[in-house]
Amino acid sequence: MALRTVLVSDVPSLPESVYGLTEGLELSKPTSFRLPGFSVIGHRGIGMNVLQSSDRRTRGVKENSILSFNSAAKYPIDFIEFDVQVTKDDCPVIFHDDFIYSEENGIVNESRVTDLSLSEFLLYGPQKESERIGKTLMRKSKEGKVLKWDVDLDDSLCTLQDAFEQVEQTLGFNIELKFDDHILYEREFLVHVLRAVLQVVSDYAKDRPVIFSSFQPDAAKLVKELQSTYPVFFLTDTGNEIHNDVRRNTLEEAIKVCLEGGLQGIVSEVKGVFRNPAAIAKIKESNLSLLTYGKLNNVGEAVYMQYVMGIDGVIVDFVEEIIESTRLMMIRPPSSSSPLPSPTKDDDGAITRPEFSQKEIAFLLKLLSQLIQN
Repeated sequence: MALRTVLVSDVPSLPESVYGLTEGLELSKPTSFRLPGFSVIGHRGIGMNVLQSSDRRTRGVKENSILSFNSAAKYPIDFIEFDVQVTKDDCPVIFHDDFIYSEENGIVNESRVTDLSLSEFLLYGPQKESERIGKTLMRKSKEGKVLKWDVDLDDSLCTLQDAFEQVEQTLGFNIELKFDDHILYEREFLVHVLRAVLQVVSDYAKDRPVIFSSFQPDAAKLVKELQSTYPVFFLTDTGNEIHNDVRRNTLEEAIKVCLEGGLQGIVSEVKGVFRNPAAIAKIKESNLSLLTYGKLNNVGEAVYMQYVMGIDGVIVDFVEEIIESTRLMMIRPPSSSSPLPSPTKDDDGAITRPEFSQKEIAFLLKLLSQLIQN
């Protein structure tokens, strides 16, 4: 399938109905889906890697690896989030960046992940066979520097099938379908790629909870049309970066995408939610779930505020810390030194969200809006 590079503003929306897409796919019987209370979701497993950060936690375990996924599974979380792309020979692999880098004889080589075969992709980094030596794995930072991908606990690259077969079975998967923002993908190509992913899910998911998500609005709609078994969420950075495709710039546009495509929820950059809290009510009125991601989700108080606001879950990097801080904030008894009210228990003993007055909520949201301007 050919790719064409064009301005994203020229990307047309896919038609509302695509016929004949599920031919040949044997997906299991549709199952009901409900987020289990307030969900903490591990970002790329136990957390993403930031190679230039002074925080050692961001270089602890190789992101998007089996080791990272099973490290996250040791904590009481419901899902992990990871990124899936499809190689040129139709194998879904787990990797975040569009390009992969290696250094040989002092020369840095760059390859697009989707231009590699599976065997070529797996040559990068540590090898599963101890006697083999892989290509030195590098990564380009946001500042444009290409750095050696050093972490404390390394692991080999993996496929989506590997994840289903080797990760704790009770841990849910939030599968982000990755596409390059600067490429126009023809409909036939999107269908081809999504079918490759869905075939692996069909063959190996069994009873594991699965959520699909994507920043690519047409891909999100298509994966919903291709199957009815698993929920699909639309990812949006809510204008933190401005895209030519207006569907990607606001929560209001995200709601439209979901309603037009029959999607089940939105995954928003958390700052966008704090800047526009009124959108939460619109999302709930539309019977959509709402998850968030972003650096603020590594701050316990910001996570607790979202719990109070009725957000369904957060994607976080510091899984252990956020699990512990939210547990303490959600169950601790009232304290005269705490500015936040504590939850109560209903007649059945279940913990309920604490009640804030509208004035208190307005004050906290105003404070948060001021804090996130920087």
